Amino acid sequence: MTNKFCAAYAAAERQLSSGQSDTDLLKMAHDIFFSDQNSKFNLEHAWCVLRYEQKWLSLNTPKPGGYSKRKNSESGSEPASPHPSALEIRPEGVKAAKAKRNSGKEKSVAEYTTIWKMKKEDLAMKEKLSKLAILDTLLAKTNPLSEAEEVVKNKLLALYF
Repeated sequence: MTNKFCAAYAAAERQLSSGQSDTDLLKMAHDIFFSDQNSKFNLEHAWCVLRYEQKWLSLNTPKPGGYSKRKNSESGSEPASPHPSALEIRPEGVKAAKAKRNSGKEKSVAEYTTIWKMKKEDLAMKEKLSKLAILDTLLAKTNPLSEAEEVVKNKLLALYF
């Protein structure tokens, strides 16, 4: 009902003539609503709260460039000045948020592949570093090496040098 009254108010604004006050405009909007809906509008308190919301501001503000599909007989009528909340940005809708969430699934496979490759490279570097650490400890020993240690030392020297 509030949405329909807002449309009636916008129609009354388009029919506004000079010398009419805001109360005259509101009375005309009530008359337009009654003629369209065959009932009185009794939610004026809700309309007063909602009238400056983003959804209904487009009805009351002129389009940029002055082009309109409808022909107005009164081209001299001034549009209502927008309320300070006109500069607020509407929050993202539920459908748009879900679309963003679902579009991330396609990227995730490529991201997982990239992460897997990086993890493989990281494990290979860790393995190489651990082998070099073992070789370093074997080369640093001053005592004679056992047969197993000597074999490991020779394999690591052959592998890296």
